[in-house]
Amino acid sequence: MVRGVSLLSGGLDSMLAICMLREQGIEMEGIVFKSPFFGVAGAEKAAKQLGVKLHILDFSDDILSLVKHPPHGFGGAMNPCIDCHAAMIRRAGEFMRAGGYDFVSTGEVLNQRPMSQNRRSLETVAETSGLKGLLLRPLSAQLLDPTTPELDGRIDRTRLGSISGRNRQPQMELVKRYGLTEYPSPAGGCLLTEKGFCRKLRDLFDHTEGIPAVEDVELLKFSRQFRLPDGGRIIVGRNRLDNIALKALREQGKTILHTVNIPGPTAAVLGEIPESDLYRAASIIADYGDKGPLPDIIVKVITPEETREITVNPLPRDTYQDWML
Repeated sequence: MVRGVSLLSGGLDSMLAICMLREQGIEMEGIVFKSPFFGVAGAEKAAKQLGVKLHILDFSDDILSLVKHPPHGFGGAMNPCIDCHAAMIRRAGEFMRAGGYDFVSTGEVLNQRPMSQNRRSLETVAETSGLKGLLLRPLSAQLLDPTTPELDGRIDRTRLGSISGRNRQPQMELVKRYGLTEYPSPAGGCLLTEKGFCRKLRDLFDHTEGIPAVEDVELLKFSRQFRLPDGGRIIVGRNRLDNIALKALREQGKTILHTVNIPGPTAAVLGEIPESDLYRAASIIADYGDKGPLPDIIVKVITPEETREITVNPLPRDTYQDWML
């Protein structure tokens, strides 16, 4: 029995790659990588529809190291796509060898993405990952150099695809052929391609010695964040759910601020904060609060060591808008 393991993001192309190989009687399983920048829910849903076993591998340390030092550079934001994909393939290759599989496959389509899926990039990934000859792209295989399992007859190359470019019609025909009923629309799905998120991530890297902790990267998903003039960084809640989540960070040792004498947002302090910035943070949440005519706002400051109250005036919004990340 020929056995393969395929990268399964949950996108249509990755699903079709598995279907095309299973059509030849090949036993297929899926791999998905999780990190602060991309989740696994789509892959889990796809695996359930396909009826394949899914292996979830943590990729957080790998991708954070690549964002710090990407050998092949970034895409349009902070996305080191070539290096990221090569690292995923390398990890998949290790998994393949440990599990006794015959090859690794992906749903990549030649020239679908001009930067990361042109012929040169695909070859670079295969060579960099150390999986040259064992990395199969079934949807475009007939347009690429044959892999070892094709050459030795374990996989019938004539039954693989010859898709190229961004036209989705060939994939739609395969959808009908394989009876797929649920699949997502083409989309990025990686936070490293979103410039708003990357502004916060760049700020975190700029103010962190070495590589940031995964927990700190996860906190960037809160949308309203500020880097204050003396170096402090805070998150300010936008709604009730944000405020509940931010208050829970007290259990992680974060400093928490919230208004006492008016309804207002909760703020969480990330890292060290000088007293000057602590007062600025309190003045910001005072301004966001339902302050009415009150000139003095009481803010409770809860640190791992103590709880105290300070009195501040709301800070004019045009003063702190430039501090927002």
